[in-house]
Parts: sequence; C-alpha cells; structure tokens
Amino acid sequence: MDFNQQVIEEFRANRGRVGGYFEGGRLILLTTTGARTGRPRTTPLGYLPDGDRILVIGSAGGSDKHPDWYHNILADPTVTVEDGTFTYTAKATVLTGEERDAVFARAVEADAGWGAYQEKTSRVLPVVALEHVEGGPAGVTSMGEALRAVHDAFRRELGIIRGEVAAAAPRLGAQLRINCLTFCQGLEFHHRAEDGAMFPQLADRYPELDGVLARLRAEHERIAELLAELTAVVSGDGDDVLSRVDALIADLERHLVYEEEQLIPLLDA
Repeated sequence: MDFNQQVIEEFRANRGRVGGYFEGGRLILLTTTGARTGRPRTTPLGYLPDGDRILVIGSAGGSDKHPDWYHNILADPTVTVEDGTFTYTAKATVLTGEERDAVFARAVEADAGWGAYQEKTSRVLPVVALEHVEGGPAGVTSMGEALRAVHDAFRRELGIIRGEVAAAAPRLGAQLRINCLTFCQGLEFHHRAEDGAMFPQLADRYPELDGVLARLRAEHERIAELLAELTAVVSGDGDDVLSRVDALIADLERHLVYEEEQLIPLLDA
C-alpha cells in the first residue's frame, strides 16, 4: 500500500509520468468503490490500448486471489480513470470466452510477464475493458494548459510506441499494431477537433492569426499523410515501421512546438 501511494502521488504530481518500475510504460490510476466499505479505492495499473477503450488485467502479481479492485468492479462497474491528462468516468466490463482469450494472448505476445503471472496461479487472470463515459482534462487551470497537457500525452504515447517498435522489429505483434492504430485514431480526432472548432474560434477573435492557422492546417494535412502511411504499414501493407514512426515523431514535435508557441499565450489570455 505504501508503494502504491507513492506511485499515486508521483503520478498526480507529474501528469502521469512516474519513475521506477512503471517508468516508460502505460499507467492509469483506477478508482473503484469498495465492495465492503463503499469507500473509494485507487490502484495504479498498467493497461493496453484497444481503440475506444482500454484494457486492464487482474494479475495481482500471479497471486491465487483476484485483486481487490476486481472484486470492487464486480459489485459496482462504474469507475474513475486517471491517465495523467484526463480524468473520466468509465464503465468496466469483464471480458469472457474467446474475446478474453484473444486479448490475453495479445498481451502475452507484447509482454511475456503476463504469461509468467498466469503460470504462477491456477485462477484465470481476468481481463477488464474500461469504456469512457464522461470527463475531461484534469487539474488544468486554462485552455492553454489543457492544450499542452494533451500534446504531452501524445508525445509520451508516441515515445512508448517507438520503443516498442524498436524492440519488436522486424515483426510486429498484434497488440503493437493496435497500439499504433489507436494512437493514429486519437491524433486524427484531435486534429479534426482543432480544425473544426478551436481554429475557427481563434480566427474570429484574432484575425491576425490567419497565416498561423493556415500553416497549422497544412501541417495537419502532412501529419495525416504520415498517419495514413503508418496505418498502412502496421496493417500489413508495407515495411520499415521504425523509420515511419521516426518521421512522424519529427514532424509532430515541430508542429506541436510551433502550435504551443503561437496559440497558448492567446488561449491563456
């Protein structure tokens, strides 16, 4: 419990970035309602991207007992998820049968540690899907700060994916493909939201931004091309994934830095 509390405090203080055992990995804070106490209970957990949802596994280090958070979600599947950028309410669903087995096989292929935990116990490690219900940026005091937090989340995730691709090359596992595709979908959605909502509002308020917004929209188109190339590669239509990820990282970082320099002062104003 002391270890968990240290991780929770570090996670919240650094918007999802922690050191030690979890450094460089995907981590959330999952808050459930105690099945016996009715009190909130927060647990740091690794997770797997899965499109519009995320997945967590009740490994408990290979213990013969399910973790407390799992018993809690059986009693009340409404949970709170903190990912370092967003805090949101989610619905927890325990996966069963072929769906559970397929997801767990992907997890083991991506990280053999899950398989080692399963071998230590006779219980079947539960796999739980967490689907977003409502919520938004956490702990931010301005629109500019929210934008930077979202950008940092993309930077962190793309950095994790690069490490995974480098370690997996030349063969990509099923979960790594999903990680890449989930990232591409999330970034595409973010850029569509900027093009369709934030940029028009800024243009109305600041006519002098026309040149800046035109450049940002053009960069969105270039990044969309890179995302399409990466999507094609990880879907099995090409090769050399690492070089494509590196190209995306370079273009995206330049874009994010420029956008932050130009827009955050105005958003914060």
